[in-house]
Amino acid sequence: MAKVSTNISLDADLKKEAQTLLKDLGLDLSTAVTIFLRQTVREQAIPFRIERQVPNTITQAALDEYYQIKEHPEDYKRYSSFDEILKDTLDA
Repeated sequence: MAKVSTNISLDADLKKEAQTLLKDLGLDLSTAVTIFLRQTVREQAIPFRIERQVPNTITQAALDEYYQIKEHPEDYKRYSSFDEILKDTLDA
């Protein structure tokens, strides 16, 4: 089978991290991409689930609280040091 060269643009950090991981797995980037493409053709689909990352209820509550604090900082107590927070917490 004749090989062809293909250029793709990647984030430099992503490429470096992927190459490090793949090296540990005994693969190079070209081989990993070939495996991905073969599996894609075999399955006639992306060979893994792609979905939106939806925060769980605890994370969503924390995000909601963050946005509330950001919109109305005057409604929340501020601390100037960790010691002040600790004292306030222990005195409660």
